[in-house]
Amino acid sequence: MVDQARQYSAAEMERMMRVQDVLLKAMAKKITWWAAAEIIGVTDRTMRRWRERLEKHGYSGLADRRKGKPSGKRVPLAMVEEVLRLYKETYFDLNIRHFHEKLKEEHQIELSYTWVQKALQGAGLVAKRRKRGPHRRRRPRRPLPGMLLHIDGSKHQWFSDDRWYDLIVILDDATTEIYYSQLVEEESTRTVMAGLHEVVDSKGLFCSLYSDRGSHFFTTRKEGEKVDKHRLTQVGRALKELGVQMIAAYSPQARGRSERNFGTWQGRLPQELRLAGITGVEAANRFLREKYIGEFNSKFSVPAAEKGTAFRKTGRTDLELVFSVTSERVVAKDNTVSSGNRVWQIDKTRFRYSLAGCTVAMHEHLDGKVTIRYGPHVVARFDKNGEKIRDGSEERGGKGGGHGRRRKPKAGFPRLPHSLGNLAEGARFPLSHRDDNGGCHRDENEDKSQTKTQGGGLTAASLCFTKRTDHV
Repeated sequence: MVDQARQYSAAEMERMMRVQDVLLKAMAKKITWWAAAEIIGVTDRTMRRWRERLEKHGYSGLADRRKGKPSGKRVPLAMVEEVLRLYKETYFDLNIRHFHEKLKEEHQIELSYTWVQKALQGAGLVAKRRKRGPHRRRRPRRPLPGMLLHIDGSKHQWFSDDRWYDLIVILDDATTEIYYSQLVEEESTRTVMAGLHEVVDSKGLFCSLYSDRGSHFFTTRKEGEKVDKHRLTQVGRALKELGVQMIAAYSPQARGRSERNFGTWQGRLPQELRLAGITGVEAANRFLREKYIGEFNSKFSVPAAEKGTAFRKTGRTDLELVFSVTSERVVAKDNTVSSGNRVWQIDKTRFRYSLAGCTVAMHEHLDGKVTIRYGPHVVARFDKNGEKIRDGSEERGGKGGGHGRRRKPKAGFPRLPHSLGNLAEGARFPLSHRDDNGGCHRDENEDKSQTKTQGGGLTAASLCFTKRTDHV
């Protein structure tokens, strides 16, 4: 009969009764033993053992003898205590996945992720996760790197204190590879331009950029409405010059890949900064560039669906002008340009006596420098302190310059003298000789090609003058 000293669950009792019923039918020769084994789902050998146990121990002999015995794969108690101690004393602010990696990499403790999760949750050190929300279909990745880039900023206490900073991250949709990551005081036009400038300069031009509807990306007439694609921001103007398409996201779920990536950043970067003993922004950005971005990409980036790349090297040499805060100004009568509470003086140019009343483009660079351009000409440059920079770049045209420089005369062609008196002295222009009547003529053997000047084809004979008389 049933062992009264041991308690059985309802499922265990039902299994034991079903097995007993099949065994009794086989013992009564209503069915064969191999048919009984097939009904229960065991081998003939196991069936013979159950028959012997039923005859010897009765109904309790059919109970599962594995229950109540410790597993042979159980973790030693000392290792359990060590894992819990490490989490409480050293890795108390790491998430479970991050802590599981640290156990394997730093302490050579080989345990499954599920065991570590159950141990921390059972000890009350980690709260159990809430139930997942409704299932949403994930948007497929782009097949090639460079087809779509995500940019976003996340405000968080990255140093685990009361200081809040924005982390700007630019990642690829095809591979989740991080191209740029920087801690800044606040996400703005200048900080976003700095990241895009670095990506274009290092990787090349990409096809499209996916971002939220921040005021530095798009102009929105009313909150919640669609963006106005005709009124470009400074970032929109710069990307339009480079031929990059901007895509606006209308919900956080639309940028799910970027949002999930920031969840990983917030669960790892503060702890890594604490373990490295970093408490400053400059040191943290240096740590990101030199070490952490590479480690992050090695763990979380995935290969692209297709081989190749959509990046294209740009032929622009004026990226500093493209990624700058550009505005138009009208030059005052005293050849000055006003911006805010500052006045910038434009010196005299070679191609025009004055720029008063002209509309010029004022470029405020990300490093604080200022460049003023009139069409393709750079007419003034200033450093971040407002001092004028004289490096020979003013009054040059476009990318290469040269529109304001004076050409040198060709070899073999004399320059036209500034005064006709120099002609009488024979300077810079060869005259043959004078005749008795005060006129002049050239030798017959003289090369006629040398009589032409650079500017307009004047000959020596046309420049001769009559002999001055006494009464003149």
